[in-house]
Amino acid sequence: MSLQVLILAVSAACCLGFGFVLQQNAAQKAPLSDFLSPRILLDLVKVPRWLGGIGLMVAGMVLGAIALGQGELSLIEPLLATNLLFAMALSRRQTRQPLGRQGWTGLLLLAGGVTAFIVAGEPTGGTALTDPSRQWLIIGAMVGTALLLTGYAKRSRLSAGPVLLATAAGLLYGVQDALTRVTGERFTEGGLVEVFTGWQPYAVLALGVTGLVLVQSAFETASLRMSLPALTAAQPLAGIACGVGFLGDRLRTDPGALAWESAGLAAIVVGIVLLGLHPAMPSGATVREPARRLQPS
Repeated sequence: MSLQVLILAVSAACCLGFGFVLQQNAAQKAPLSDFLSPRILLDLVKVPRWLGGIGLMVAGMVLGAIALGQGELSLIEPLLATNLLFAMALSRRQTRQPLGRQGWTGLLLLAGGVTAFIVAGEPTGGTALTDPSRQWLIIGAMVGTALLLTGYAKRSRLSAGPVLLATAAGLLYGVQDALTRVTGERFTEGGLVEVFTGWQPYAVLALGVTGLVLVQSAFETASLRMSLPALTAAQPLAGIACGVGFLGDRLRTDPGALAWESAGLAAIVVGIVLLGLHPAMPSGATVREPARRLQPS
């Protein structure tokens, strides 16, 4: 792993983490009538704080795309998961809560899990699989699972809904990262003509907009403690599945390496949950008027 890729990926995670906090600060005040509707974006675009969060998110996605052009998806995705560390840093500044045992444990598990997975797996690039059926099988499984989770979330709404929506968005973002890498490869091979004659950039846009609606609906109806951990955990798992499944990424597969890779992924997920449930994460509003419209703030 080059130092440049590391800096790009961590910088992307920083922008994403800060952006998510600002977005949730604004989205929690959105009217509940906007739940799972593109109208939520039209309401939130009037709020400067949300626009700032979106700007940081876009910057993070651009930096992540550049990193994906220089490194393997299976390497970049665990690094992007550290966005929760930066979200925690900003949330702590807002809530003035100390890290405590839970916070330090979560931080060490997340950082240690990322390190263990990368060191043990030694992700390397390979030749993307030419069999389209495998690609569509993996993408279909991710998108199909996201649709099912969204359907259940629409029923449960204010109970398990935010967690399900955030998980669905994470799966879509993982697929989006994979297709972003494919788009970059097509650009390298044939320029803009090669890019826009393929379906991948349009899928990237559709996945991005859909994921954004899901994320804002999750942020609208629950605190970061419920929504952000699920989003942060699902995205790297989906991205790694795509990277290994059809992009040709290779991980070490000897028993010792597999054991450390599994332990690393498990530590990442547990660390994310501990950090996400930390008291430093804003709890958000509990009661709002369903039809109230947002005012710029």
